[in-house]
Amino acid sequence: GVRSGSAAAATSGPMIKIKVSHGSYHHDVTVSAQSTFGDLKRVLDNETGLEPKEQRLLFRGKEKDDDECLHMAGVKDMSKVILLEDPASKERKLEEMKTDQGILKAYEAVAKVRTEIDKLSDKVVAMETAVRNGTKVADKEFIILTELLMVRLLKLDAIEADGEAKVQRRIEVRRVQSLVDALDNLKARNSNPFTRSSNAVSATTKWETFDLGVGSLNAPNPVQSSTKITQDWELFD
Repeated sequence: GVRSGSAAAATSGPMIKIKVSHGSYHHDVTVSAQSTFGDLKRVLDNETGLEPKEQRLLFRGKEKDDDECLHMAGVKDMSKVILLEDPASKERKLEEMKTDQGILKAYEAVAKVRTEIDKLSDKVVAMETAVRNGTKVADKEFIILTELLMVRLLKLDAIEADGEAKVQRRIEVRRVQSLVDALDNLKARNSNPFTRSSNAVSATTKWETFDLGVGSLNAPNPVQSSTKITQDWELFD
């Protein structure tokens, strides 16, 4: 094909040095006098990191086509050629950079909310332990904690995420949803401790220590321990 021919041309015959200016950079490039501007672009690819299709070469103020020969255009030893980056490729690179930065920003935003969810998750576990131990937890505790979790859900929803950040966000959304479900179940168990036989057993064994008299159906009210759970909620305001 044409390409191998021009590549061969690039290494045979008399060589010329061309001064290529690219913004504030200057490259001295040695190519065959028989080369085309396309060959020159391939050499500049190594020098500049710009692919041939991202380059535009100007000689004497005019843009040159890839298949135009250097010597036909009047390029001689020590001639000056100007290299410009194709605006479309520049634009695309900027977009890619913005996307990368966007993903990173979203990633950090998700990580921040994750830390907040971790703390709330600890509170759900503490509440679960309290309910399991037969401690009566005030209903408002469940409501407040559920609301705090919902706020995190809205925060996650507001994060514009792509790629890996989107995956991470989805994981956290599911985690919040399962914590809210767990709270709903706990609330039901808390308001009706006899729904589970295991609870009923642990509750009745406790009652034997109270001197209630035979046949008494009134269970003593367990001491409220909800204050312990609420004391460090100020952190979340």
